[in-house]
Amino acid sequence: METRILDGKEIGRRIREEVGREIEEKKLSPGLTVVLVGDDPASKVYVKSKTKACQELGIRGERVLLDESISTAQLLQVINRLNLDDQVDGILVQLPLPRHIDKKLVLEAVDPSKDVDGFHPVNVGRLCTGDFTLAPCTPMGIMEMLRMEKIAVKGAHAVIVGRSDIVGKPMAMLLLHSHATITICHSRTRDLAQVCRRADILVAAVGRTALVGRDFIKEGATVIDVGMNRIEDREEAMQLFGEDSERFKRFQDKGYALVGDVHPREPLGRAGALTPVPGGVGPLTIAHLVKNTLLAHEARHC
Repeated sequence: METRILDGKEIGRRIREEVGREIEEKKLSPGLTVVLVGDDPASKVYVKSKTKACQELGIRGERVLLDESISTAQLLQVINRLNLDDQVDGILVQLPLPRHIDKKLVLEAVDPSKDVDGFHPVNVGRLCTGDFTLAPCTPMGIMEMLRMEKIAVKGAHAVIVGRSDIVGKPMAMLLLHSHATITICHSRTRDLAQVCRRADILVAAVGRTALVGRDFIKEGATVIDVGMNRIEDREEAMQLFGEDSERFKRFQDKGYALVGDVHPREPLGRAGALTPVPGGVGPLTIAHLVKNTLLAHEARHC
C-alpha cells in the first residue's frame, strides 16, 4: 500500500487563501493582538509567524511584549484593556506563561468573543454542545484538512492519543460532532497499541517521540501526528531515520531534528494517509488562527 502524505503547508495555504479572499471581497478589517510575556525563544518564533501570517492577509497583527517579571494583576490589566478596545477582534495569550503567573485567571479574563484560541470556559462549553464559533486552532485545522482531503469522518472510529485541553479533548468533540465514534487514550490506557489498531483515524497528540509505531496502525488508517519533539542524540536519530536517509544527513548537519509522536518511517506502506513532521499539522494551526480571527471579527461586527 502506498501511503499518501498529507501536505499541511499546501492545505494551510488554501485555508489562508480563503480567509484573504473573504477579507478582500467584504472589505473587512479584522485585528489580532498577541500577548507575549518573557523572552522564551520558541514563543518569540511562534508569535512572529502568527503576526506575519495575519499581516499578509490584511489582518492587523500586533504584538504586546511584556517583561517576564510582570505580575498576574498587571497582566490582567493588559487583557482588560484589550477586551475594551473595539479595534481588537482577537486576543491570543502565548503559552507557556512564566510559572508565577496564574494561567487559569489570565485565560478566563479574555473576552470569550475575542478568544481566538478557544480556551475560555464559555467557548469550551459551546464546543461541547456543538453551538460554537471559536474552537482551538489545531483541532479545527485538522478538521479542515480532513474535509479538504475528502477523508470520511462520518461513521469512522477515531482514536485520540492524548487528553489535553488544547488538542485531545476538543479534537474528540469536533470528531464526535461530525458523527465519528470516539476513543480517547492516555498514559493509563491498557494495551495502547491494540486500542489504536482499531482506528480508522488515529490522532497522536501526547508529546512522546515516535511512540506510535507500525503495530499501532490499522492498514489503510489515516494517521494525524500532532507531536513536535526535538531530538539531539545521534543514535536515536539513526534509529528513527535510517543511517543512509536524507533526514539523518540533515540531522548531522544541524545537530538536531524535529520528530512527531509517530515513528517517521514505520507507518509508510501501512497507513493510508499520514501527516509529516514538520510540515503537517503545524501550518494548519496558524491557518486556523487567522480564520478564527476573521470569524471573531464577523461575529462582533457583521
